[in-house]
Amino acid sequence: MSAFAADFIDILIWVLTLAIFGRVLLSWISPRGNDPVTPLLYQVTEPILAPLRRLLPQMGMLDLAPMVAILVLNYLIRPLVLQLF
Repeated sequence: MSAFAADFIDILIWVLTLAIFGRVLLSWISPRGNDPVTPLLYQVTEPILAPLRRLLPQMGMLDLAPMVAILVLNYLIRPLVLQLF
């Protein structure tokens, strides 16, 4: 059971990382969000990025929340969870 939980969390972190990358890329390609994928990516990633935006200082037009979220997911949470299971 613990191997299943570790694999599930590992895949979940990987999918969230891809969703954050997708959101960043789509913000460059289609800044107005006129495509059907953008609302889905916002629904998936906003619960992770919104709290980080409140914690991070504003840097003008640069949003550091996606970079921090990817670093936290992959270098803090993933090793901690995989070590627990």
